Amino acid sequence: MKTKTTKIATLFVLALGLMSFTALKEMTVDVSKSTVTWRGYKVTGQHEGTINLKSGVLMFDGKTLTGGKFVMDMASINTTDLEGDYKGKLDGHLKSPDFFGVEKHPTAKFEITKAVKKGDVYTVTGDLTIKAITNPVTFEMTVNGDTASASLKIDRAKYDVKYGSGSFFDNLGDKTIYDEFDLNVNLTF
Repeated sequence: MKTKTTKIATLFVLALGLMSFTALKEMTVDVSKSTVTWRGYKVTGQHEGTINLKSGVLMFDGKTLTGGKFVMDMASINTTDLEGDYKGKLDGHLKSPDFFGVEKHPTAKFEITKAVKKGDVYTVTGDLTIKAITNPVTFEMTVNGDTASASLKIDRAKYDVKYGSGSFFDNLGDKTIYDEFDLNVNLTF
């Protein structure tokens, strides 16, 4: 009986010792050095631009990505492929209730719920919230030193972004704006 108690105590002490060597580490994203670019597509072409990160953290267990949280400043949405009046009109329209309604929904959020490493790449799953609507998304992310990058496709129809969408309106013809848009994320932490 005494030997069994000694073995259990030894295992407990060993387990506590191992846990102290695998502490979680929170890495704050440097929002001034990180970028989020977008590209939206329509029948007659495409537009692209940027969205500023407001805040972000990545969680690591040792060198393994385990989680993260990000907030995007939707009021910063900016078109980079147009100039002058056309740029101003598109930026304003993207901020309006027809698209992202930034007055009512000034931020979008993403929280990593699962990260599975395979080689040098992680398959990341998380909850993306746009216009107070949350949906799961899955994409690949590469982490290299103090940087991380990902490219993902977002279906705007899942977030009630209806303007020009063939999912909500018929007979749009060449005025159709495709539901999926691209986000390219480059993080420095």
